[in-house]
Amino acid sequence: MARKLSKKTAVPSLLRAAVRRTITRRAMISSGDFVLVACSGGADSTALLHVLFELQTDFALRLAVAHFDHGLRAASGRDAKFVHELSASLDLPFYYEKQDVRAAARKCGWNLEEAGRRLRYEFLRRTAAEIGAKKIATGHTLDDQAETVLMRMLRGSGPRGLSAIAPVYEGLVIRPLIDIRRRDVEEFLRAGGLAHREDETNRDRAFLRNDVRHRLVPYLERNFERDVVVKLGRMAEILAAEDRMLDAQVRGLLPGLIEGKGTKARLDAEALSRIPTGLARRCVRAFIDIQKGDLLRVSFDDVENARNLSEGKIAVLPGGIRLVREGKWIGRMGPGGRRKKAEAGFRYAWDGESPLSVAETGAVFTAELAPGGRTIKGQIDDSRQVFLNADRVVFPLIVRSRGEGDRYRPIGAPGRQKINEMFRAKGIPKSERDAKVVFESGGEIVWVEGLPVAEDFKVTAAAKIILNIKKH
Repeated sequence: MARKLSKKTAVPSLLRAAVRRTITRRAMISSGDFVLVACSGGADSTALLHVLFELQTDFALRLAVAHFDHGLRAASGRDAKFVHELSASLDLPFYYEKQDVRAAARKCGWNLEEAGRRLRYEFLRRTAAEIGAKKIATGHTLDDQAETVLMRMLRGSGPRGLSAIAPVYEGLVIRPLIDIRRRDVEEFLRAGGLAHREDETNRDRAFLRNDVRHRLVPYLERNFERDVVVKLGRMAEILAAEDRMLDAQVRGLLPGLIEGKGTKARLDAEALSRIPTGLARRCVRAFIDIQKGDLLRVSFDDVENARNLSEGKIAVLPGGIRLVREGKWIGRMGPGGRRKKAEAGFRYAWDGESPLSVAETGAVFTAELAPGGRTIKGQIDDSRQVFLNADRVVFPLIVRSRGEGDRYRPIGAPGRQKINEMFRAKGIPKSERDAKVVFESGGEIVWVEGLPVAEDFKVTAAAKIILNIKKH
């Protein structure tokens, strides 16, 4: 149960002064602001609530409290009860929501941490809008900042990632404890006899943050730098300022690089090549953001693949979005996957070692080898993949558009047949036939998209190695 408090409860002056400095230095709050305080019941957010309560007069604040229940722990209901009672003891409005974070993670393909963060901030933003709060305060500390920097270093982030937790985000979310060590927050609670809730998952080593918090940071402090948390926080602040500077430069460059709006926008690859690499990468990220709507799961490799596209090549982004280079422009391929007329014809020599992008049709093919000694079912007709007797295949394969008079012997047929006749028999519309890719080995057609494998290249039990070509 929350400790019953008087509105005149004293807060140790050092912590209160430190938080006031952070708020002032970072321009987090304006006089008279209505602030929604996100409180989980844990040490950091509970301390934040008490400190802001004591600073109400200094900044003429109005406060409300919000608690989001992730539904992941048996004790989560008791956490909500604690925060509710604490809010009541301070005579502050309380807002609550519970969602099934685990179900949302499964449905959307997020991990639990990502799902919880998304749903929590959606609740906080919605609640703030409904009650007219101008700011949302969260309890992130300097230790949280340092841990985030280390985690992003481990995954190879650039300056934006290493700037970590923004003290003020979008002018709405503020972190008044961002310059405060967690140990000082805990000492403040002990000194004031202020209760809070303990989340047992904070000790679960299955979460990377907990491993960084309980193993990596103490190891660095003992063996390398006693003030590593402070110095990582300083690094994040430096990189955040430089990130803002670079972003301003990118905003100035984009009008000369991007033509059109939304998914119809296209990027001038020739002009991009004349920009320094660091800025060019940021411009590509901005372009991807326009096409995708976010940068979720967009990796360094995705950016580089798009930045280095050559004529007719395709970069496939998370979510299945495809960018294609046509002349000097990089643009998004339409729903049908075609930006050029296939009637113009195409021809590629493919070694099968890396994915093959056929710009004219939007298809991407990969090849894999597997042990033989078995027969393959479903060789008669599969428009998405084919299995070939690799013993008979000669590389490079020629991957081309169909030609007039093309013919081969499909599996089980008594002789060679015209491709057009087979398309007609299968009911494939004429408008779609030119987009069907033809694969040749040693001058012989081995497969055509939507048609059977060639008889001479089918997989039998005698095949030592099987070649599987897949269309993506």
